[in-house]
Amino acid sequence: MNAVLETTTNNYEIERGKPMPSKNHAIIQGNLIVSLGAYRRTYRIMPELKLNLEPKSVVPDICIYPSLEFNPMNDESAMTEMPLCTIEIISSSQTLEEMLAKAKRYFDVGIGSYWLVLPPLRTIYVFHSMDEFKTFNFTQNLIDKKLEIELDLGEVFS
Repeated sequence: MNAVLETTTNNYEIERGKPMPSKNHAIIQGNLIVSLGAYRRTYRIMPELKLNLEPKSVVPDICIYPSLEFNPMNDESAMTEMPLCTIEIISSSQTLEEMLAKAKRYFDVGIGSYWLVLPPLRTIYVFHSMDEFKTFNFTQNLIDKKLEIELDLGEVFS
């Protein structure tokens, strides 16, 4: 049984290029999706979506797109159109340097907003470039001025 679980974990990590999510990761990701639901008329919130970035695809925890039409007869397994925002939740096995390298890749392909979530600190960094970012903690409302999104981080980190 452990060999099956380890193989599944390894396949997940290889396919997505990131570690298997933990309980806290899943809670925060779910809470972010629920909170972002308030903006569903303006944006399409999409978790675990593969983005075709050269030379290697990536799978952010959450992508925010302009409102996209749901078409059940035309699906895509990997997106070539880049989102407006990517959200990454750092795990204990990832480094800040890795996550900043990812941010640079996102900005290089035209993604305008990158949120980096640090669960142990109950903090989210909102980047609009590698040199322009704001930090928000669980006692504040996150404000992404570029997307005109405001979220209560007390709800996200509960």
